[in-house]
Amino acid sequence: MNQQQFDPAFICQTNYWHKIDNDRIQCDLCPRYCKLKEGQRGLCYIRANMNSSIVLTSYGRCSGFCIDPIEKKPLNHFLPGSSVLSFGTAGCNLSCKFCQNWDISKSRQQDTLNDKASPQQIAASAKESGCHSVAFTYNDPVIFHEFAIDVAKACHEIDIKAVAVSAGYVCPQPRIEFYRHMDAVNIDLKAFTDSFYHQLTGSHLQAVLDTINYIHHETDVWLEITTLLIPGKNDSAQEIDSMTKWLMKNIGSNVPLHFSAFHPDYKLLDCPATPKETLIMARDIAIENGLCHVYTGNVSDKRGQSSYCQQCSSLIIGRDRYQLTEWNLKERGLCNNCGSQCAGVFNKTPESWGNKRLPVYLNR
Repeated sequence: MNQQQFDPAFICQTNYWHKIDNDRIQCDLCPRYCKLKEGQRGLCYIRANMNSSIVLTSYGRCSGFCIDPIEKKPLNHFLPGSSVLSFGTAGCNLSCKFCQNWDISKSRQQDTLNDKASPQQIAASAKESGCHSVAFTYNDPVIFHEFAIDVAKACHEIDIKAVAVSAGYVCPQPRIEFYRHMDAVNIDLKAFTDSFYHQLTGSHLQAVLDTINYIHHETDVWLEITTLLIPGKNDSAQEIDSMTKWLMKNIGSNVPLHFSAFHPDYKLLDCPATPKETLIMARDIAIENGLCHVYTGNVSDKRGQSSYCQQCSSLIIGRDRYQLTEWNLKERGLCNNCGSQCAGVFNKTPESWGNKRLPVYLNR
């Protein structure tokens, strides 16, 4: 592919790369370290070698906007019940065979990027829609690093929060810059074996664990974690026990953990859906290992989707999927029963966006 095929209207210069020989430069944004000749794109599709530097080829181009419940990200302890303006771009720096947004993340068509918007337009749309935050989701915001940061800056100027939904596969220096501008993140911890990461995602586990540790210990970003449990791949009691013990030791008891049900998709169509019982088993193991806020997702499970006080175990937020059904917190997230602080970021009163999903068209 030669450089004339890149639309100059959406090109953004980047910082994380270096020249490795006369013909190639290396992208240093993520641990994949794509080595590209002139005109070539990286595996992520939207970063490319143009005029002997790495550029972002999709700045200001998005794959669609939608207002979602914040719990869908999933974030259960960050402004519960509120609405979030969600968007993504195209491409991804992982090659997950089970991707459930594959039509976006695996897209190699610029037609996917049919919504054009500036950072200021996105922030203003969130404000006008009554959203408290904007979420970079559907594909990993790591790959549209510069655009995501500019959107976050525009959001912060008008008191809108910035939320990232990411696999956490990013190099140390861009990681520092990226999370300097985020308010909350859900990291997709896909499994707890490097063999799973290598065979099913084309990446490696340690970089993700490093990101989780960095966010928790070096930033003020609110952190939650999700693991999609895939039958026969990462759902054994032994692996879940090892993972939750690692989380307890490294980031403590109060970081929320979500176990989500897989449904057959993309290149794992022959793999069965996750039974609800597997999610309940995983939740039980995590709680036994000391984690306080453990959730089930993609199934109907009111108990597994509700929040309980880590001190007295009373119900503090009732949920039915994304709908809040009960609220037993005082101002600033204090338990009504015992007065203990619930870990999280809370508005004075809960919002009530519920299960609604509302597409948004910024330029129509």
